[in-house]
Amino acid sequence: MSVLAILLSLGLLMYGAYRGLSVLVLAPLLAGFAVLLSGDLAWMGTYTQVFMVALGKFAVKYFPIFLLGSIFGKLMEVTGFARSVAQGFLKVFGHSRAILAIVLACGLLTYGGVSAFVVVFTIYPLASALFWEVKIPKRLIPGAIAMGAFTFSMTALPGNAQIHNLIPMSYFGTTAFAAPLLGIVAGLCMFGLGSLWLQKRVKEARTSGEGYGYEQEFLEMGAHKPAPFVLAVAPILVVICANYIFSESIIPTWDTQYLAEAKFGGVALSKVLGIWSMLISLSLGIVLLLFQMFRRSDLRASLAKTINEGAMGSLLPTFNTASEVGYGATIASLAGFALIRDGIFSVSPGSPLLAEVLSINVLAGITGSASGGLSIALEALGDQFIALGQTAGISNEYLHRVASMSSGGLDTFPHNGAVITLLAVCGLTHKESYKDIAVVSLFIPLVVTVTLVTAGSLLGVFS
Repeated sequence: MSVLAILLSLGLLMYGAYRGLSVLVLAPLLAGFAVLLSGDLAWMGTYTQVFMVALGKFAVKYFPIFLLGSIFGKLMEVTGFARSVAQGFLKVFGHSRAILAIVLACGLLTYGGVSAFVVVFTIYPLASALFWEVKIPKRLIPGAIAMGAFTFSMTALPGNAQIHNLIPMSYFGTTAFAAPLLGIVAGLCMFGLGSLWLQKRVKEARTSGEGYGYEQEFLEMGAHKPAPFVLAVAPILVVICANYIFSESIIPTWDTQYLAEAKFGGVALSKVLGIWSMLISLSLGIVLLLFQMFRRSDLRASLAKTINEGAMGSLLPTFNTASEVGYGATIASLAGFALIRDGIFSVSPGSPLLAEVLSINVLAGITGSASGGLSIALEALGDQFIALGQTAGISNEYLHRVASMSSGGLDTFPHNGAVITLLAVCGLTHKESYKDIAVVSLFIPLVVTVTLVTAGSLLGVFS
């Protein structure tokens, strides 16, 4: 009965999310529903001592990263730097390679830590104007943005500042640059296959004589003169470079023996190294952006408003993900979860990497959230992944990279919040554009991840 309760609860969570209900409401209600349906009457104790404890633990650990990342993204948006980065790629690649320019612009912004939602709002006006000019169907815009913002730059490339690459750090004691070779190969495969698909779609449209498909949309492109590309990209480069330097060279030299004291939780430096380096790096990027705002009289007056909006914008994604973690912890406490867990591991006995791919993708798909599925899986199964990895001679670096890559597969089912937002911003429907989103951000990443993990395991690359 407990397994049925879990499956029914997960199904209702997926349906509710698809219908647009907030996970803040759904997660605790459906977690309690699963507890009661499984025959456990201690639902109030489970809510306060399991659900809320897991939610709070996640929020306490990652809220600073969500906060600084949101402020950084907001400053990039308000200063016009995000738009300047996109325009810089357009100048380099030209209108004949419009899709490539949009994908790379989204990729760089996402890699540097700008929220995918900010990327969507920033890039769409440019993509719309460009696609109309070169007569590429508007329905292909969501696919191009999804490929740049939701795939290789979000989960695969080492060093990226997205939460999907940061969550595994505290579980595996790694940094954002874990398993760089695997991440680069996977990122290139995702980028290459996605590009081939989108170019194929453009060719098909032109062969059939299809144009943009809508009357020209007069979109506000911003009253300010675009900043030079080098200046606009500087904050992103600061975050990337500082993260590498601090995590690999500077912080490891600090005297951190005090962390062993009880008031600091007796934590090892490896558990907080990645978080520390990212907080410092994002702070340096924010300082650089604030300096640019102070230099411009038209933006100086709105500084407090911009920071406040960025701070407030961090709350919803933080607690959405934290609620999903609380839900996952509740499900993991039920007897039926042990049967589901054993079923996952039985599919790939002795292979923690394939178990990661399966479990994280399934949970990300059900919740419609890459970070949510990743957090739930690692909270419930992280210790087992590590134990199996040690037995198989697989380092935590590979466990980190595969976990991150796995979060960006089935997460982009139709009920995914980012997908719904992307289509709404573009003024398109699932029927018009979801096929391309699914191919570039669901099917291709999943195939690439499974293929590389399977091939690497057979060839002994990971041991």
